[in-house]
Amino acid sequence: MKLNQTAYVLLGMLSIEDNQSGYDLRKAVQQSVGYFWGESYGQIYPTLKRMVADGLIVPANTAKGAKLRRQEYSLTEAGRDCLRQWLALPFQNDPPRNEFLLKLFFGREASPAVSIEHIQELNRRNKAMLITLEGIERYAQTNPSPSPHLPYWMLTLSLGLALTRAALDWGAAALVTLEDAMTGSGTPLTTATESPEVKPG
Repeated sequence: MKLNQTAYVLLGMLSIEDNQSGYDLRKAVQQSVGYFWGESYGQIYPTLKRMVADGLIVPANTAKGAKLRRQEYSLTEAGRDCLRQWLALPFQNDPPRNEFLLKLFFGREASPAVSIEHIQELNRRNKAMLITLEGIERYAQTNPSPSPHLPYWMLTLSLGLALTRAALDWGAAALVTLEDAMTGSGTPLTTATESPEVKPG
């Protein structure tokens, strides 16, 4: 059975908590894996419909809201088996599309000031992310969850913290390199950032 990545995200979310609507699942994704996984929210409802047809989830109790009714879903044993099979496969990170790195790679065609501005913006975003992640860490430490998923959540969080801090360290060093290039001190930028020679494979 070939599923898209959205299906595995939804199976994972329903493995943590059953009886969730499409809205609940979208919110859960935003507040958890959304920090490192860019989910296509427009795919949630079509994917839920397909997963019901495939027997991976079943419609659960229909909750009544103030003005409308929402359909909730629960994981089936077939759905749990499908999730476990996928978890056991080697992970495959798709090649990233990082516009910051792309512009930095070609940065010699612009003034160093342009790349400096991009790095400063990246640092601002990383500082904001670090504040968010540290807040989550403090909350988790002071309000420990009894969930058996907690150790895996904390491992995910700790890697996010480590990567964000490393990116900030890189950003500080990169600014020094580019500022030296602008003032004419230090190693020439064209040497320090020499593009690797591309050899035919």
